[in-house]
Amino acid sequence: MYVLVGLGNPGDKYTLNRHNVGFLAIEAVARFHDAPRFLEKYQGQLSSVTVEGKDILLFKPMTYMNLSGKAVAALMRFYKIPLNHLYVVHDELDLVPGKVKIKVGGSNGGHNGLASIDQHLGINYTRIRLGIGHPGHKDLVSHYVLSNFSKNDQNWLEPMLWTLGKTLPSLINGDTAKWLNNYHMAVREAGG
Repeated sequence: MYVLVGLGNPGDKYTLNRHNVGFLAIEAVARFHDAPRFLEKYQGQLSSVTVEGKDILLFKPMTYMNLSGKAVAALMRFYKIPLNHLYVVHDELDLVPGKVKIKVGGSNGGHNGLASIDQHLGINYTRIRLGIGHPGHKDLVSHYVLSNFSKNDQNWLEPMLWTLGKTLPSLINGDTAKWLNNYHMAVREAGG
C-alpha cells in the first residue's frame, strides 16, 4: 500500500491558494482515477484508488499546514505503511510556476508542512515539488502563498494537475526518473 499526501489548509478561504496546490493535486488524481468521495478520517480527508494493482491512499490533512505531520503520522501508523511508500505533494517557491521536481529525503527548505512531517516521521520519504514561483522578496512570501492563483496561472496549473493524475502509475512504480520523463511528455501533450 502507498500513500499520496497533498499539503494545504482546510477551509473555503484557502481552497485556491497557491499554498494549497497539494490539495488541488490530490483532488485531480482522485478525479482522473474515479476515486470514491473523500471521508473524514485520521484528522484529514481520505480516499483511495487502485492503479496497476497497487492500492494508493489519497490523503489531505485537515490539521492546517503547520501540523500536517500529526495527521499523516496517524494514517501511516494505522495502516503500518513504510516511509518509502509515502509521497508528499507540496508547493515549491523556488521553482518556476508549473515546474515539477521530485526528491527523496533532504531538507524541508523552510516548508512548514514538510517540517511537521519530518518531525513526526523522519525525512526519508518522496517529495513531489510543484513550482508556484517566488514573489521576489522574502517579506512578500506569506501573502503570496496565501493568495489565490490568478486567471493566467490556469494556463500552466490545469495541465500540471491533469498530468499528475495521468502519470500516477509510473510514479508509484518507483522509477522517479521515468515518472519525471512521462510527466514532462504528458504536460506537453496537455498544452502546458
